[in-house]
Amino acid sequence: MTALVRPPIRHALTVYFTLAFALTWLAWLPYVLSETGLGVLPIRIPEVLGSTQTLGLLPGAYLGPITAAFVVTALTEGRSGLRRWARRLVRWRVGAWWYVAIVVAVPAVAVVATLPLPGAWADARLPTVMVLAAYLPVLLMQVVTSGLAEEPGWRDFAQPRLQDRFGPLAGSLILGPLWGAWHLPLFFSDWAGWPDVRWSMAVEFVVSSVFLSIVLTWVFNRTGQSLPAAMLLHANVNTVFSLAWPAMFPSLDAFSDSLHALTIGAGATAAVLVVGTRGRLGYRGSGPNATGEAEAEEAEAEEAARDATAGGAAIVQGSRSRS
Repeated sequence: MTALVRPPIRHALTVYFTLAFALTWLAWLPYVLSETGLGVLPIRIPEVLGSTQTLGLLPGAYLGPITAAFVVTALTEGRSGLRRWARRLVRWRVGAWWYVAIVVAVPAVAVVATLPLPGAWADARLPTVMVLAAYLPVLLMQVVTSGLAEEPGWRDFAQPRLQDRFGPLAGSLILGPLWGAWHLPLFFSDWAGWPDVRWSMAVEFVVSSVFLSIVLTWVFNRTGQSLPAAMLLHANVNTVFSLAWPAMFPSLDAFSDSLHALTIGAGATAAVLVVGTRGRLGYRGSGPNATGEAEAEEAEAEEAARDATAGGAAIVQGSRSRS
């Protein structure tokens, strides 16, 4: 039997990013072209749960990164690769303090990063009881929407391969712009407040994605590559800036000023982590291909175990037929 030839890791990454972008952008096309976007198509995306994004954005988000990661992993690494991919997805036992730190640190950094903005002090206020009561439900919803739709692809599939090949910092600097660019069609929709959108906002968003990618890499690596921790961080950033931040700084622009705050907060945090870890970002590999080699050895061990099992069954079957 001819063995399946698996493509090199660089080809797997290329196929992954191409598929993730293509699937998502194709699914987002009606949303962007509708009356909630460019207005090319005479259709309006209906509101579900108070937003057009539920039907316009979420299907494409789910269809892209996570689907591409599953397909490329299955084609290039088979069942053993899917098992490793899935194990990181459910690796939630990393210590309760990590989850507490993520939940508390994100809004704290967001508030501190907002204070230097012009006009931030003019009408700043504490979050209302209603906002605090809604925070946890919205956070959990963000975990199963944006967190689950994106992070199994960006952090679970792409980040380990990129940092094994280029190192954790360079890998984050590659992934960050791609992650940010994946969102670019949304700037032509009400997600970004179209038509009141400037090209500089898209550029700043990509820059903030690079900074946030570095922070996510550190959390992902320091928690033993726990995807739930990365999903919670991603979801908490979305929750802070979509729910708490507008209520605390009502005089600031809900998109452009919150983007400034995100860039400042994520940039400062990323700088501290890069300097503090000397660019290692919690990466425990001893070489550029450490994790890849370990996974290859694991796959070989699993394959050997299957061969041994099959061989043992054949011997038993042969002895039975002779007896």
